[in-house]
Amino acid sequence: MSKSDPIEQALEKLTGLRALDNPALIGDKLSPFFVNRSNLVVAKAANIVRENRLAQLVPELITAFRRFMADSPRLDKRCAAATQIAMALYELDYCEPDIYLQGIRHVQLEASFGPPVDVAAELRGVCAQGLVRTRYRHALREVVQVLADDWTPARIGAVKALATNGGEAGVLTLRLKALTGDADAEVMAECFIALLAAERDDAIDFVAHFVESRSGELQDAAILALGSSSLSRAITFLRDKFEASVAGAARKTLLLALATSRQEDAMDYLLGLLEHAPPRTAADVISALAIHKVSDRVRGAVNQAVDRRREPELLNTFRREFTE
Repeated sequence: MSKSDPIEQALEKLTGLRALDNPALIGDKLSPFFVNRSNLVVAKAANIVRENRLAQLVPELITAFRRFMADSPRLDKRCAAATQIAMALYELDYCEPDIYLQGIRHVQLEASFGPPVDVAAELRGVCAQGLVRTRYRHALREVVQVLADDWTPARIGAVKALATNGGEAGVLTLRLKALTGDADAEVMAECFIALLAAERDDAIDFVAHFVESRSGELQDAAILALGSSSLSRAITFLRDKFEASVAGAARKTLLLALATSRQEDAMDYLLGLLEHAPPRTAADVISALAIHKVSDRVRGAVNQAVDRRREPELLNTFRREFTE
């Protein structure tokens, strides 16, 4: 688009508004953008509302949502505006069900290089999360249906909805989902993460069971979920599992999960391995700890351990992972 294009001009103005550090001033200047004909402009404006928690603009969000949904295939390609508006309403704790009900049932197939793509899948997932916050009596029925959606983003949204606001029924549904499986490992990963967040220690043994899966993707998903939980007993399990593993790709995933946990005992364990483990294992530890390369403390500790060992393989790995 040329610089004289009105859509580009509007997007540039929104970029300028985003740079302001006064939410009240941003809110005053943002309202006119919600009547823009471009779904991209409205999507960006909704994102700014979400970032700045501008609850006073909820009426504008709702009006724009209904306008685009009236003829979404023509007015809102890729559901760009509707999805960002739903995200903003969810983040602003909007608790009326009508918008979420419309979004959770919306399907929009658009052409792609292969088969048509349902671009409303993410919208359904977001609206699932919003709907369970409302008093709509059949909210869980709607969300469970999305849990069986054909499209991954929708199912992921349903998982998050059931975990955060589904209560005991939601947690049990997620356990059943994990046991029956999903074609996409990302959905299973979200199930594990959600269960650990909702049930804490009570979910560790359940998720740990999947570490023994024959599927490498499922095994990795369970390991990384345990690490991201940062639960002490989960860290102990991961450390013991690593000690008991003689070989295999899971060893690298276990090290990464320990590094991801950010727990002091996990970091101490990894740094201890770096000091004394065989070169190949020590190199894998460096690669795992590289997720913290912006931390001066971690970088310094790894650098000192590598200097003490004076092994070319470790030095090369450190240079590659921490400097490139």
